[in-house]
Amino acid sequence: MTKREKFSPVPTAPRMPDVSPLPRPGSPGPAKQAAEAVPPSGSTAQAPDQVPPTVARAFMRPRHALLILSFVLVVLVPTGVSGWYLWTLAADQYVSKVGFSVRREDNNSAIDLLGGLTSFSGSSSSDTDILYEFIQSQRLVVDIDKALDLRRIWSKPEGDPIFSLDPDASVEDLVSYWNNMVRLSYGAGSGLLEVEVRAFAPEDATKIAETLFDESSEMINQLSAIARADAISYAREELDVAQERLKEARETITRFRNENQIINPESDLQSQAGLLGSLHVQQAEALIEIDMLNDTARAGDPRLEQAERRLAVIEKRIGAERQKLGFQGAEVGDNAFSEIVGEYERLTLDRQFAEKTYVGALAAYDSAQAEARRKTRYLAAYMEPTQAQTAKYPSRPTLLMLVGLFLFLIWSITSLVIYSVKDRR
Repeated sequence: MTKREKFSPVPTAPRMPDVSPLPRPGSPGPAKQAAEAVPPSGSTAQAPDQVPPTVARAFMRPRHALLILSFVLVVLVPTGVSGWYLWTLAADQYVSKVGFSVRREDNNSAIDLLGGLTSFSGSSSSDTDILYEFIQSQRLVVDIDKALDLRRIWSKPEGDPIFSLDPDASVEDLVSYWNNMVRLSYGAGSGLLEVEVRAFAPEDATKIAETLFDESSEMINQLSAIARADAISYAREELDVAQERLKEARETITRFRNENQIINPESDLQSQAGLLGSLHVQQAEALIEIDMLNDTARAGDPRLEQAERRLAVIEKRIGAERQKLGFQGAEVGDNAFSEIVGEYERLTLDRQFAEKTYVGALAAYDSAQAEARRKTRYLAAYMEPTQAQTAKYPSRPTLLMLVGLFLFLIWSITSLVIYSVKDRR
């Protein structure tokens, strides 16, 4: 035997897997045979037909008890306390409703009515929006509180600290409580505004609703007055300017008359002109008389001397009157009558212009007032304040259901979060 043959491996037959014989029909399976072959530890052997349980028996652990306890403390107990409070301590609340809308009516003039141009009253959405905000404002709450003492009305149920108002509540707290007890519903398309007022007595709810309607109507009237004032403000300013101008023109004429001691220079001028004409006539007559005396009388005739003296007086008078009328130079400090008349005519023209301006401004002011009166706003109530006979609030079943549902959600979410954190650990 060679060396290679000595150390060469000897081939072995492949190992076949163990194949257990198939069980015969009706014979026990391998698991059952194994169970029968190996008896359990103990003094007694297990029955051949009994199968051991695959899942351990469940029993309550401490965390389960804590979960149930938390459900009772977080959900059941607060819900029960809430139900006891709602049906025992919570005071009944009565509701008073009032509905209204802001109406704007254009009263057409007689000419428009004859022409068939009529317009019907309609709602004003912008005014209703203003009124909607006004009802929730602090100004209205303060005014109604002064009239009715809202703190006293809403703090009547002393045993209901949740739904009643603190008697010493501040203005801000009162406004917040007002917005909870006064509910508004506004139809944007129709412009109708409905207000629901709650109180612990039906009479108090009705009083609050009536006062609210009165205050709202007063506010709309103020808006209407402001609109009318704005509409006629420009015309009023023009009228005031024209009136002041006319007043100054008349005062200037009065001062002119006092300074010159003349009521009407035009009439005085006519009188002076008539007097001057009469003097000229007398002068002509005196000249004719002198000429006749020169032809018929002797020299030194007293009649001739008298006629000449009369002519001299007439000529002197004519010169004085002509000087007054400005036909000759006047002395320093004197005003010629023509200058006085010219100044008076200028002042008269200013006064006439001021009068015409005033008449036009007055007509424009009257027209603006008439136009403003034709456009009026008012608050029309389509539902008068009602008085309840039965309480509507608080809605006890609904509130209790909401409280229970809210507490259950809190408990469920909290439990899920806690168990998810524990599972990650």
